[in-house]
Parts: sequence; C-alpha cells; structure tokens
Amino acid sequence: MPKLEAGPAGIARGFLFCGSALIAVCAPITAHAEDAPEEESPAAPAAEETGNSIIVTATKREATLQEVPVAVSVTTAETLERGQIRDLRDLQTVVPSLSVGQRQSVANTNFFIRGFGNGANNAGIEPSVGVFVDNVYRSRTASQITDLPDVQRIEVLRGPQSTLFGKNASAGVISITTREPQFTFGGAGELTYGNYDQIVAKGYLTGPVSDSVAASLAGGLNKRDGFFRDGGTGDRTNERDRWFVRGQLLFDPGTDISARIIADYDSIDENCCAVVNLRSGDAATAIQALGGQLTDPDHPYSGTVYNNYNSTNDIENYGISGQLDWDVGGVTLTSITAYRKTDAVTAQDADFTSADLVYPLAQDLRVGTFTQEFRVSGTLFDRADFLLGAFYINENIDQDGGVTFGDDFRPYADILVQAASGGALNVATLEGAFGMADGMDYSGQFFASGTGSDEHYELKSDAISIFGQLDIDLTDGLVLTLGGNYTHDSKDFLLNLDSSEVFSDIDLDAPQYAAFRRQLLYQGALAQGVGDALMLGRPATAAEIGAFAGTNMAAFGQIQAGAQAYAGANANNPEANPLAALRSLQLLPPFVNVPNAVEDGKISDSDFSYTIRLAYDVTPDVNVYASYATGFKASSVNLSRDSRPFLVDRDAIIANGLAVNNLTYGSRFAGPEDSRVIEAGVKANFGDFSANLDVFDQEIKGFQSNLFTGTGFALLNAGKQSTFGVEFEGMAQLLDALTLNLGVTYLDPEYDRFTASAVGDLSGTRPAGIPEWTVLMGAQYELPVGNGQFVPRVSYLWQSDVQLIEGLPGFLVRGPDGSIIDNGPALAAAEPFHREVNDLTASLAYEFDMGLTLSVWGRNLLDSRDLGVIFDSVAQPGGISGYPNDPRTYGVTARYRW
Repeated sequence: MPKLEAGPAGIARGFLFCGSALIAVCAPITAHAEDAPEEESPAAPAAEETGNSIIVTATKREATLQEVPVAVSVTTAETLERGQIRDLRDLQTVVPSLSVGQRQSVANTNFFIRGFGNGANNAGIEPSVGVFVDNVYRSRTASQITDLPDVQRIEVLRGPQSTLFGKNASAGVISITTREPQFTFGGAGELTYGNYDQIVAKGYLTGPVSDSVAASLAGGLNKRDGFFRDGGTGDRTNERDRWFVRGQLLFDPGTDISARIIADYDSIDENCCAVVNLRSGDAATAIQALGGQLTDPDHPYSGTVYNNYNSTNDIENYGISGQLDWDVGGVTLTSITAYRKTDAVTAQDADFTSADLVYPLAQDLRVGTFTQEFRVSGTLFDRADFLLGAFYINENIDQDGGVTFGDDFRPYADILVQAASGGALNVATLEGAFGMADGMDYSGQFFASGTGSDEHYELKSDAISIFGQLDIDLTDGLVLTLGGNYTHDSKDFLLNLDSSEVFSDIDLDAPQYAAFRRQLLYQGALAQGVGDALMLGRPATAAEIGAFAGTNMAAFGQIQAGAQAYAGANANNPEANPLAALRSLQLLPPFVNVPNAVEDGKISDSDFSYTIRLAYDVTPDVNVYASYATGFKASSVNLSRDSRPFLVDRDAIIANGLAVNNLTYGSRFAGPEDSRVIEAGVKANFGDFSANLDVFDQEIKGFQSNLFTGTGFALLNAGKQSTFGVEFEGMAQLLDALTLNLGVTYLDPEYDRFTASAVGDLSGTRPAGIPEWTVLMGAQYELPVGNGQFVPRVSYLWQSDVQLIEGLPGFLVRGPDGSIIDNGPALAAAEPFHREVNDLTASLAYEFDMGLTLSVWGRNLLDSRDLGVIFDSVAQPGGISGYPNDPRTYGVTARYRW
C-alpha cells in the first residue's frame, strides 16, 4: 500500500482513496441497542437495533450513531457478554483504535486512543483519555479498573473531546452507561468457572419500590489463581480476588422531573504483577552468588517468576452520585453531583529476584474527587439545538511511600564494587576511605539493610470549565456545529522525600576525595602501562607488575613516572574519575523538597478549546462530515522520587543553598498539552449493512511523556507529536443470522520535535508502542435449535509489529552532572524488544428461550505471548525487565435472566 500522507491534502486523498471501501467491505460497529421494550423483562436482551441505529450520548444528547458526526465506537451488553469482556482491559479486543495496558499494579490502567495517552502508576498525571461512568468522571487510573456491572453500552470517542468534556479528554473519552432501574421486576445471575480455578459470580435485581421509585442492585465477585508460579515465595502471582456491589434509585413520578442516585463500592486484594528478566547484566552473577534466582531471559514465558515477597494490591474504590433532569419551558436542565474516593495500598519486591535486595517499593495512595456539572439544552427557532454547561472538579491526592534495601543488598553491592574495580575495592574499603576524608565513621552504613527513602506527596487541584455547543440547520440535511470550552485549572503540590541511604549522598567528585582518586588513577595507569609493555592486551596484575619492575627497572621507572603524572593531573577531573562506575549504585540520592525558596509548588493553566464541524445527509442512509477541533490537558505533576528541579532553576537553587550532593535536573511537572485534529468521515447505514470511515490528522504539542524508570518516572513534555490515520468500522448481517465484523485502523505517528526526552533527542522518530496497523475481525451466527438457539462467535485482533519503548535510561552515557552525552546505547538496548498482537477469542453458547444461557469460551486461544512494557531492571546495571501478557484462558458460563 502506498505511503499515506499527513496534513489536509493527505486527508483529502486518503478520504477519497478509502471511500470506496464502504461499498466493498463489511466491518464491525460492535453495537446493538439495549433499550428493552416495555413488554419484555427489564433484565432480558432487547429486540436489538443494528449497526448505526444504536442510540448513543456521545454529544451529551441522545441520537443514533448514524446521526452523530463524531468518530465513536459502541459496545453493548450483548457484545460484552458474548465476547467474555470482564473489565476495561478486555475492551481493546473489540475497539481497534483503543489500547489498554496494566503495569506495575492492579491499581494502574493506561488507556491510549489513536496512540495518544499516558498515565502509568504516577498519580500526579492528568489522564489524556477521560473515563466516565454514568456521566461521572473517574479521574485517576486507580479508580478506572473494575469488573463491569450491569452495563448497557460503552462508547469510545476518538480524538480530542475537550469541547464537551474539558481538560480530561485531550485524546478521547470512554463513556460507560449502565442500566437504569426498571419499574418491572427482573434480574439476572451469572456463574463462570475457568482454568486457573477461576470463579466469577454476578447478580442483578431491579424492580419498583413505589409507583414513582424504582431500584436496582448489582453485585459480584471474581477469583482466580495466578498465571505465574513464584519460584521465590512458592505462591502464584497475577491472581484475581475482587468483588463489587452497586445500587441505584430512580425517581420518576411521570412529570417533567426525574432523578437517579447511584452508590458503588469495589474491593481488590491481589498479588500482582509478574515481571520477567529479559536481559541479564553483570549483576545477575552477583545475585546468583548470593543464592538468589531470576528468570531465564531466553525463556521469559516459562510461567515462573522470582520474588522473595509477594506483592500487595489492596484497593478500595467507592462513590456516590446523583443526576437530576428537569424539563421546563422547552429546555432540559441537568445537574450531576458526585464524590469518589480511592484508597490503594501497593508494595512490590522491586528487584524481581528471590534475593532480598529491594523491598518494599511501597505506595499508599488516597484520592478524593468531587465533581459538579450543570447543563441546559434545548432548541432555538426550530433551527438550532444548543447545549450550555459548567463543570467543576476538586481533587485531593495524598501519597506516602518509599523504597527500602533488604538484607542482601550490602553483600550484593560488595560483589559489584569488587567487579567494577577489578578487585581493588570493596564496600568496607570505600567506607574507610570516604570516612577518613570526611572525618566520619561510615563503618557498616553503606547499603545497610533497612535504609532507603521515605516519601510523602500531596496534590490539590481545582478546575472549572464553561462549555457550549450549537448545532445549526443551515439547510435541509446540512448542519453546522460550533462549540467552545474555557477551562481554568490550578494545582498546589508538595514533594517531600527523606533518603537515609548514606552511599547515595557521597559526591564522588568532591575535592576531599582527591587523594583517594589519585591513588586509584595511579594504580590503574601503572597496571595498564605494564600490561601494554608486556603486550598482554589487559592491565597487568600485581604479581606481573612486581616481576616487571624487578627485571625492567628503567622501563618501569618511566611507566611509573607517567602514571604519577597522569594521576596528579586528573585527580580532580570528573571526566577521568575512577569512581564513576559506582554512580550506578547511588540509587537514592538526596532530594530537594517542594515548596522551597525557588519552587513554590503552584501551577495554573487556562485554555479555550473549540470545535467547528459541518455534517451533511447525502441521503437518509449516508452522512458525511468534516471537523476541526482543539483539545487541552492541564499540567501534570511528577509525584515520584525521579522529580527533579528544572535546569533553568539551577542557579537559583545553588544561590539559595538548596543544592544537595548528586542533584540532577529534569522536571517537577509537565506543562499542558494542546491538541488539534482535522477530521473527515462518512457513515452509511443500509439496514443490514453499516460502515463508518474516518480520516484524520491529529497532533499534540507539549505531549506529556511519562517513562517508567523502575522505581519512579521521568515526566517530560515532547515538543510535538502528530499522527495521520484512517479508521474503518462496520457490520453486515447476512441471512438474518450471520453477523460479520471488521475494523481496521492505520496510524502513522511521529515525534515531530522531542529534543529533551528521558533518553535524548527523539525528533523525527516514530513513537514506540503504536502499531501501524490494527485489524479486528469477527463473526457470529444465530442458529435456532429446539427451544433456543446456538450462537457460535469468534473474534480476532491483530496488531502489527511495534517496538515497545524508545530507549532505556539505564544505558545512557552521562556526564558527571547527569547530562546525556550519548543516547545511542540506550536506543540500541531497547530496539530488540518488539510486540505483535495475535488475540483470538471464541465462544459457543446455547441460549434457551426461557432465559438460560450456557456457553463455553476461550480468550487468547492461540496463547500468543508478548510484553506490555520493558524497563531498566531495578538495582541491576545492564539488566532489562518486562511485564508479560496473560496466557490462554478458557471456561464455561451459565447465565439466567428473568
């Protein structure tokens, strides 16, 4: 296929090129309406609309998918059930432009739409993809992963959605709508048993409380053994142990006013997440010398991992919301009020070996979020629909944590020091030499068990958005949409870290250590000189030096004089420091806390985002649209031990006496993102056939890049990231029984400008982790047999080969001040690690007419194994670790509705 070009001209060519596919290809909108007719049980499947006839609320007003000129994918309850989609991680198997990843803990889910998104386990980051459940915003990843209860549909809006959803949706929106309580008694129950002893049980009840009040109650649990055996603890990891309960009240007296109150609680207590060793550095030998074990990098998917402690993932997530709708004077007033709380306690054996090196890497996160939204909508002069609203969010984040050295770390460091110095040094020697120079007694203090860092972070934020949208009927079938959103966001943050690890506070370039460095330089130069004279191809040993001196006194004298001169000249030269190799063991350097005399810990952003769109009904069955929209995401704060002052503050930091040993510079926060998209699309709905095509050019200036470093995060702004893409979704029903699905996404992303990434200049390169092609194919057949029907279903997701990460900071060549001298080794270390997704899901169900369904199912039936992300192994110089995906799962499910 020829290269697709970006920009407005490229969009036009791509749009014309792909338009013919609407007639020639069948593709899936994973969408069927779920609003049950009154004569059916409220818990039973409805008589479904197909394709673009599904009702959505993508523009905060009800309309069919065909009528909404927005790139949106819809997944209904039927697809969730038949596709065995258990949580938001599984949603990517039915939405080709969505990617979902889980990383360090169960509390940590990342969403990417069209390759744009960020998050990871950094609570200070504003999400690029907003998640809403029943119109209530879920602000942080810790509150976004839960088993999906009583869902009616899930809408995935692609591209910037800031006009209607504010600063929380610069890359897109995931909107989950659950069933309202019904005034007819009904319910549903489900029981699943799968491999790894998986047990899933769910229940749903609904019915009237009075003539004007209906209620519903949903609850469930999900348990499963872990996918991986832990060779260190003897237990299993990547298990499931979670439950939820959710209740609703609907007040509907049959007048112009109605209200809906929702309360929910879910709990997770699991051992997760497995990490495998992908490359062993020299540190692996030291670990094994201490009796520790780590996974074989040649067999990362063997099903065995090594830790000396189980991970902790103890998460509580709960909230209450109320929505009031009032039709008055030809307009509809809506108020949505919500408060949510997330408490997440997590701890990891961060070295991911059975040696007691680093434990725990701990985090106690508390997030409280209050949101309030007001909307008014109606029609003006029978020619224009309007929507005006305001949204307020107040959020408080408190995070405690830290990292601690275990009993094995000191002997482990001793082995590495000896190896780095050719046996000339050990930890005790360093303690003695540095202690003598400092007038201190460091005996037993370097790398001591129980030392580490204690951390406390706070983030308080307030934001308000004023938004509006006007849809004007210019002529029959031609609609102009104008929308705008003004957002003001302010944040106050506190960063407090206390490091008790003594060696990390040693300035290896300090002048008081000059004599020690001179001695080491002299010994090194002498050994190298004698080795060269003897043509050994290596430095000479002490015995070889002695023998040479005894037989070649004149030559030895010259080598000795040269070594002394070299040592004297370079004793205070950071570039020649013989101790430089020890910097890789200074894992927990001192920290400059915020606020301070230079950094006030305050950020404030304001932005106006807007949308301009034209939509035209070519025929009653074919709509076309073109739009230009901008988006905004506020500044995000780096709540991690890798937070560093900005380089521009360096002089002020020093002048105010705030500089500490081994202080490097980076960022405290990433500034706001500004996004824009130029988009054109066509939607066709011919009854049993529907298809949507979208061509876009999307860019983000100041993209917030968040790189996991093993124990923290490097949060930086990219200058500009852009993506040209084509998306195609649709569905065809044949013979009233066979449904065929196809979805295709093409993405061509680029870092147009990213000179100061965590791994050096990435300008002009392709961002890692974004596949060029994503293809989703599916088929479903409904075969009446006896008192019911057989429903075989199959779905296949393929993503083209992609590099996992741009580079690994642990392999950077840095100067004494921490600046990057050469990023080539970091890029080269990451290059071999790629992923290609081949995910096959299938099920066979028999659906009885009386409401019972029995099914067998399997996910990842090809047992295709890949990695979610890779990172520098913690405290293991030269090592690389990664998070593997889930293996094949299968099981049986019984579901009954009444």
